[in-house]
Amino acid sequence: MTTIAAPRPGASYPVAVVTVGVRAARKFIRTPALLLGGTVSGVMFLLIFRYVFGGAVAHIGTMTYVDFLAPGFIVTSTIFSAMNSGTGMAEDLQEGLVDRLRSLPISGSAIVFGRVLADTLMAGWGLALTAGCSFAVGLRLHNGVGPALGAFGLSLLFAMAFCWLFTALGFFSGSAQAAQSLAFLVFPLSFVSSAYVPVKTMPGWMQAFAANQPVTPMVNTARILTEGHAAVAALGHPLSAYLPAALLWTAGIMAATVPLCAWKLRRA
Repeated sequence: MTTIAAPRPGASYPVAVVTVGVRAARKFIRTPALLLGGTVSGVMFLLIFRYVFGGAVAHIGTMTYVDFLAPGFIVTSTIFSAMNSGTGMAEDLQEGLVDRLRSLPISGSAIVFGRVLADTLMAGWGLALTAGCSFAVGLRLHNGVGPALGAFGLSLLFAMAFCWLFTALGFFSGSAQAAQSLAFLVFPLSFVSSAYVPVKTMPGWMQAFAANQPVTPMVNTARILTEGHAAVAALGHPLSAYLPAALLWTAGIMAATVPLCAWKLRRA
């Protein structure tokens, strides 16, 4: 049985969120496979694309392929990492942990917010590791450190949105195995996007989807923030063409899934 470090009676909402979040983070730390699973997948795909396809595709417009590719992998690594949110929530429901936490003198929503907080921090770890590997395989910043940090912050916010999405899937899945299967339904978003190749190289019927889904505007935003004018020339549009859509998609995902998780928790 899982030991729960309960908040003190009457604990404030932030204290309750942090307490639940620390509990979830400890689970990751004590189970390294959970911590490394999504991260290793992202790094593995980065290496494959960099060294298998990189020889065939040397440049995208005025950009080297690695400078084009790496921001895409840094953003999509958040999806790989956030997948743990669904299986984790499903396990907590199956094992009765959610019921035990709800018996404590804390707000029910703190249970979900705490878990998402921990999952977002773990996604941030994966994001940092993927960024480090990207620099190791040849990524170079051409727009300064400040915009690059902005791209990192936006990617972390994107990770939080997908943590909420996968947590919602965990609530509705019924089991950890089902949650994992449902998570892979979101997986194609990372490939049918501008993360690895320009959208304009895809078949016409696919371009409409690739250009108007959440990953593409966030990837292109990160690409312009890290690579500057070369990325604008390669993409054919400035930052203002992508940043508003990236923020709207991120806010929209959270606006849809946060209330859904709260509703499902009340009925759990």
